[in-house]
Amino acid sequence: MFLSIALLIVVIVISLRAAPKESQEDAHIHGAGQIGVLAAIALFGVDYFTSYYYATGEMMSALHPYGLQKYGYIAVTVIAFANFVFGVLYMYSLGPFNEGGGSYTASMRYLKPTLSLIVAVTLIQDYVLTIVVSALSGGDQLLSIINAYDAHWIWHFAIGATLAAITWFLTIRGRGESSRVVFTMLGVFLLLTVTMGIGLVIAHLKGVTAEAAQTTAATVTLGQAFLHMLTASMKGMVALTGLEAVSNGVQFFINEDVTLVKWGKKHMPRWEKLWSFYSGKSGVGRFVQTSFLFYGGLTTLFLTYFSLRFNVFDGTLGRTLIGNLAFIGFSQIPGGVILFWAYQILAVLMLAAASMTAFQDAQATEWRDVAIGEIPEAIVYRDPRGTFTRSVTITFGLSVLIMFFVRGQTSVAVPFYGVGVFMPIMIMGLAVRKNILETFTGRTRTWGAFGASFAAALAFVVFIGQLVGKWSEGGWAVLVSFTLLAIAAHMMLLSPLGFREPKQIHRIVRDKARVQGAMASIVEWQSLKMQEYRYDLLIGITRLFELFGVRRPVRYEMPAVAGDYDHALHVDHPEAPSLLEQYLDHPAPKIGGGPKETAPGEEDL
Repeated sequence: MFLSIALLIVVIVISLRAAPKESQEDAHIHGAGQIGVLAAIALFGVDYFTSYYYATGEMMSALHPYGLQKYGYIAVTVIAFANFVFGVLYMYSLGPFNEGGGSYTASMRYLKPTLSLIVAVTLIQDYVLTIVVSALSGGDQLLSIINAYDAHWIWHFAIGATLAAITWFLTIRGRGESSRVVFTMLGVFLLLTVTMGIGLVIAHLKGVTAEAAQTTAATVTLGQAFLHMLTASMKGMVALTGLEAVSNGVQFFINEDVTLVKWGKKHMPRWEKLWSFYSGKSGVGRFVQTSFLFYGGLTTLFLTYFSLRFNVFDGTLGRTLIGNLAFIGFSQIPGGVILFWAYQILAVLMLAAASMTAFQDAQATEWRDVAIGEIPEAIVYRDPRGTFTRSVTITFGLSVLIMFFVRGQTSVAVPFYGVGVFMPIMIMGLAVRKNILETFTGRTRTWGAFGASFAAALAFVVFIGQLVGKWSEGGWAVLVSFTLLAIAAHMMLLSPLGFREPKQIHRIVRDKARVQGAMASIVEWQSLKMQEYRYDLLIGITRLFELFGVRRPVRYEMPAVAGDYDHALHVDHPEAPSLLEQYLDHPAPKIGGGPKETAPGEEDL
């Protein structure tokens, strides 16, 4: 027992010392709360990293009841291949789309505003469901410690809501503090997982017997077996939201090279292209996304192998798949029960922390949605620490409501989670394809366009596969929710609350959201483009009514012209003022010059 306690203390101390500390200088750059690579890995990678706890369990649960678990390696191969393709796509995308916004910004720049609107509402839905699945999975792991995985649903709901509330509280306190906490947990998770893996290898070499089959496998046809394999592949591919999360939140990364890149440029100049690829804030994002290329495939392979070796799955012995493997692995170490409890409690905390990714991206998305007219202006408020507290609180409230509606059952929420993200991935592929066609020539242009087209096509196939594979579990409802959300977004845009004139856009972006620089210029341009789209829709509706004899005079003024993207962004002159400057009221100069500045009064001190 002493050995396990000592090992646990060492692991915690190492992780805590490695955790990043946010400086006061970085905390208030443009009021954005800029973070470095370690904090970025923690906040924007934790959702993806913690898929380890539930993705393989969901995948094997789709196969085990039918005696198909031995074919799990096929699903692992599909998952690993998709992760690699989508990871490469998003790593490239951080070059041309390096000011944040993800596929939302990419589609507005190269495709159509309609797609941007659909992407925006799709991502909000996915962020809410990320919180739901992560928090409820944390509750599953907590109950698994005491072999109560099958407890009444009210316990699952209560624990999930409590975990979501904790992450909500940490998020509104600021990114620097939350990133330090999450990174420490990631370090402990990594070191304990390696320890568990060593224990599982020892158990295998010692010949620990597998668990006896608890149920008789159902007989299935070849067609049914194929459908179950599809379902398993789709259920294991649930955490790719991390790719869009990094692309969307790159605005919060420090725009400087990490230490490794600085060292490489100085000591290994021959690899200049590699160091340039990982330079600046795009490089910070690419460091996070590099792990996405292999993490999902390797961890799923690892867990699948030992799941088959010891014949354990979700529900076996009242534990989750991870709970069973942790119990076997840590039992090979003296006093391992302490490590088992620590690992399961860590799983609970990690899954709760995965909600932070969604909370961070909800902030990055929703203030943009306010600027373009998709969400009422009252939603956008930024506290002195740089957090959009109202966005975070509303997202939290919706998540708890959905947890109640699904009666605290993770398996009910999973079919809705992970489906929506493949629509933005497909749109990103199409936008990257167009960017490559306009930027490159020769073989680079041909192969680059082919690669982007392949990634977009694969995302479409996976999107359809998610619907088909999860159809009987409620996947059909995703089509309904997509349709309703798209209609609701357009209704909001067309309503008086969706109207945005240049002064209002400037106030939302520069004053209320407190965003400056290129990021602010992009959102201002997007807002003007969306108002052009709004005007075209209103004119189209008027003409449609005219076909039925209903004629009304046009009551809508032409919106301000957005113009060219590069001109709005001031690529050649980054010091140029906002493109909305021409629409703002400027006080006329008075005789004698401007008023003299005075010292602050007592009320201002």
